[in-house]
Amino acid sequence: EPHRYRPGTVALREIRKYQKTTGLLIRKLPFSRLVREISNTMLREPFRWTAEALLALQEASEDMLVHLLEDCNLCAIHAKRVTIMPKDMQLARRIRGPVYGISSN
Repeated sequence: EPHRYRPGTVALREIRKYQKTTGLLIRKLPFSRLVREISNTMLREPFRWTAEALLALQEASEDMLVHLLEDCNLCAIHAKRVTIMPKDMQLARRIRGPVYGISSN
């Protein structure tokens, strides 16, 4: 029978691996497709994006998401849990206020 790690071991290894890296975590092509789709629905005429603009937007987006998830984790730990829940995300967003143009309506 193949060897199985205890629950959570592989997840912790993955977390440590990604914490050591400085590269982008979201692939560039799906991210650029999403940005173009959103900008085309928000604006009348399609925007043209340079590679540098998309890269800057992706860096900022990933940084915002990582910090938001860190805050969610702190909320879960404060509630004596290890699993983040939607209420942790709502609390983290509410405490932050309308940062990055995101409000918690």
